[in-house]
Amino acid sequence: MAPTIRLSPAARSLFDEPLAIAVQGLGPRQQVTLRTSLRDEKGELFQACARYQAGDDGELDLARCPALPGGSFSGLEPMGLLWALQPQEPFWYMVKKDVQRPFLLQLEVFEGHGDPPGRLLAQAQHERAFLRDGVRRVPVREGRLRATLFLPPGNGPFPGIIDLYGTGGGLPEYRACLLANYGFAVLALAFYGYEDLPKEMKEFHLEYFEEAVNYMLQHTQVKGPGIGLLGISKGGDLCISMASFLKGITATILINGSVANVGAVLRYKDITIPPLGVNTKRIKFTKSGIADVVDVLNNPLEGPDRQSFIPLEKAECHFLFIVGQDDRNWKSEFFAVEGSKRLQAHGKEKPEIACYPGAGHYIEPPFFPMCAASMHLLVGRPVVWGGEPKAHCEAQIDAWQQIQAFFRKHLTGKPSGTSNKL
Repeated sequence: MAPTIRLSPAARSLFDEPLAIAVQGLGPRQQVTLRTSLRDEKGELFQACARYQAGDDGELDLARCPALPGGSFSGLEPMGLLWALQPQEPFWYMVKKDVQRPFLLQLEVFEGHGDPPGRLLAQAQHERAFLRDGVRRVPVREGRLRATLFLPPGNGPFPGIIDLYGTGGGLPEYRACLLANYGFAVLALAFYGYEDLPKEMKEFHLEYFEEAVNYMLQHTQVKGPGIGLLGISKGGDLCISMASFLKGITATILINGSVANVGAVLRYKDITIPPLGVNTKRIKFTKSGIADVVDVLNNPLEGPDRQSFIPLEKAECHFLFIVGQDDRNWKSEFFAVEGSKRLQAHGKEKPEIACYPGAGHYIEPPFFPMCAASMHLLVGRPVVWGGEPKAHCEAQIDAWQQIQAFFRKHLTGKPSGTSNKL
């Protein structure tokens, strides 16, 4: 009997879902190397490998068999072959541009623990999809808005969320569509570096974001009376600004965000919030010459930089701060703690703060490989993002559950855990 790879689900799964991997038909206690490969949309190859020994019955189930030292990871890691994927090209970040096409995952089983690997014993392919059947993708070009709305299957109305990314610009849709799979109407919103939007991050006008809020509040498929905001990095402080000045926001989640306005002037009506000052002399360099920018921003509690602190005490919403404690982009935990102090000093509800030791800056949906370092558009060179791969992966899994539970609680009035579907 030739060895075969058994996957569950067999042919296709959602990218944020676990994938059970097993190999049947090996010899008793046979030593093998498993390798996964995935090419992103630009053709860049990501790979991970692990060394295993089959059981006495010739079975190898990754949920029960620990990986042996010498591969991309070791120990009992059923999803290690996914979270340990790393690009062959340095400073490459896995993104998904076309969410309507799945990633194709290749799995191979090789004889022995050699490097290079021995004879190929078995192989399989598996699709990692982003859209559940029935989720609708609706391009939005109303007024100035440049966005994509994802609507779950069914009649609705659904709790609504606006999703913002950071300084990379463009219109990332992958987190928004993955969230829509769980019963939320999610608007992925571009704010610069896309179509006819500003090409550079010089100044932002909250009126543009207000259009997005009003679009969602008036949409027949969006359940009122308020919506949620989800932002990572620069998108986080934009979400805080929206929550502080705009009406109709019920719940706001920041992933490694700042409570000070960063990187660009922010304007709303007659209000101007300057960006937090920076001192590039505080850039440090790792042994391999990559920039560490964690100390570059000034302290928003001191001197003129206090004008950059966003008046989040004006917000009428619930806050959740998600913090990677090894974030090397900026001091996310400090920002979360100072935001909490400011809210409580003004008699507001204490925000929830979820801290993850060993997690870096880019806390993405589950099973996105950790990006240790990549190009930073504002710095103009590669920077370290922080994080330790296994801890970072575990943070992504837990944070994803926290995000859904928080929005479900505050946008539907249903406690978390009552049902996976709304």
